[in-house]
Amino acid sequence: MAAKQGTPASALRVLEEALGMDLTAAGDSAEAVAAEGAYYLEQVTITEASEDDYEYEEIPDDNVSIPEGEEDLAKAIQMVQEQATDTQILEQKTVLPSKQPTPEVIEDFLCNFLIKMGMTRTLDCFQSEWYELIQKGVIELRDIGSVPDVYTQNMLLENENKNLKKDLKHYKQAADKAREDLLKTQKERDFHRMHHKRIVQEKNKLINDLKGLKLHYASYEPTIRVLHEKHQALLKQKMLTSLERDRAVGQISGLQATLKHMEIGHNYHASEIRVIPNSEKENAPEGPTQKGLREAREKNKCKTKIKANTKDSEFPTDMQPNPNLYLCKENIGPAKFDYKLNNIFRLHELPVSCIIMHPRKDILVTCGEDRLWKLVGLPKGNVLLTGFGHTDWLSKCCFHPSGNKLATSSGDTTVKLWDLSKGNCILTFEGHNHAVWSCTWHSCGDFVASSSLDTTSKIWDVNSERCRCTLYGHTDSVNSIEFFPCSNTLLTGSADKSLSLWDARTGNCEQSLYGHMHSINDATFTPRGHMIASCDACGVTKLWDFRKLSPIVSIDIGPSPGNEVNFDSSG
Repeated sequence: MAAKQGTPASALRVLEEALGMDLTAAGDSAEAVAAEGAYYLEQVTITEASEDDYEYEEIPDDNVSIPEGEEDLAKAIQMVQEQATDTQILEQKTVLPSKQPTPEVIEDFLCNFLIKMGMTRTLDCFQSEWYELIQKGVIELRDIGSVPDVYTQNMLLENENKNLKKDLKHYKQAADKAREDLLKTQKERDFHRMHHKRIVQEKNKLINDLKGLKLHYASYEPTIRVLHEKHQALLKQKMLTSLERDRAVGQISGLQATLKHMEIGHNYHASEIRVIPNSEKENAPEGPTQKGLREAREKNKCKTKIKANTKDSEFPTDMQPNPNLYLCKENIGPAKFDYKLNNIFRLHELPVSCIIMHPRKDILVTCGEDRLWKLVGLPKGNVLLTGFGHTDWLSKCCFHPSGNKLATSSGDTTVKLWDLSKGNCILTFEGHNHAVWSCTWHSCGDFVASSSLDTTSKIWDVNSERCRCTLYGHTDSVNSIEFFPCSNTLLTGSADKSLSLWDARTGNCEQSLYGHMHSINDATFTPRGHMIASCDACGVTKLWDFRKLSPIVSIDIGPSPGNEVNFDSSG
């Protein structure tokens, strides 16, 4: 009896030792055991049965057919009732009693554990010894017992823990992927935000440009009004000119008919021709055409007499040295660019085309498209003198070397000289076919040079009041002209993209400089005269070596055009 009671205890110890060896590694085996249930191995021999010896069971046929002639009403009713009963039984749901889970025995638990762990030799030894003990009667199956619930529960918990770890691993992978997607989305958001800011900046820039264009177009309204007035005046002048032309044509026709009659009368009545005394001619009535011709002859006679009394000026041969060679020194100190706006002078109603400073006084002259030039005192900006006389916009003005005279060029094809002490026009040069863009004084003060839209430049003699020379050579508008300091050399800049150097005495082009890709708007010398600066319509400024006649440097300050270029007093 004592031996029988000790057997389950020894089995439990064996179970605990087996679990203690590798309880963690047994998690997967326990999962399979719990799923499939306990089992044990048993050898069974299966013999093949012959098909000829097999006895088939007869299956009764429920659909018993009643032969004709033997039909019985009672039997038919009984068969129908039986079929209805069978149908009801089939329709009823049979509820099977729930099967209570049977705990796994120790023998099956150990075998399943060894199989799960792959310990085949240990399994064979265990089975041989186990069945040997059972056959000897040392161990009885009914006294072995079942595996305690604690071990089964531990295995289930291990399996659940393993599954939870797998799920945790999957969740971590999903979280990492979601983090990467989040970072990618944030980068895309930042990119789109930056793109949106750039679009907003461009939009604001376009709005500002539109506002500037509106203001720019608004500034054109006075110019358009002036051009409209010019157009109306030209139309009226055209009509008057056409009327005068028709009147002149009629008068010419009448004169031709009178001449014919006079020739006929001379042939047949030559004796009747007599000379009319001067007194009768003066008393005879004259028409408007004869009157105009007589006045024009008198004016021409007066001008001829005046010009006959004046001689042409001579170009100086012994030129004095350039005083700027000794006055201009190199700037040793750093350049100052901290210029600040000091004052604004509202002088013209239309755009200002030119500003020049007096060579010795604190005054300046401004020219505008309103046909006026104004002498302004500094620093207050009070207008000292206003010049009227041009019939179109003014393009350029230039002081006489002495500072007491002024030369102006205009779109009315004329160059006018002004006496600044009186403020009146003392001389007008006419000869260009189109607008005059620029003018300049010779250092001796006896000559004025001008450049025009008609592709020519002219040198005017102030004393003889006539054009001394016309410079031909440019193929497009000549936009600027300037005398070399204390010299007879002229510099011109043209819309044909070239600079030209001329001898004012002979009117010959001595040298041409090429390098600009667009129309040249202005060109000038340094005060010392060793360098030339030029600017074009695309904003490119070039410096040239006057001695070598070669370019030094090119500076692009575009895309706006460069209208004028100049050097400071230091060069």
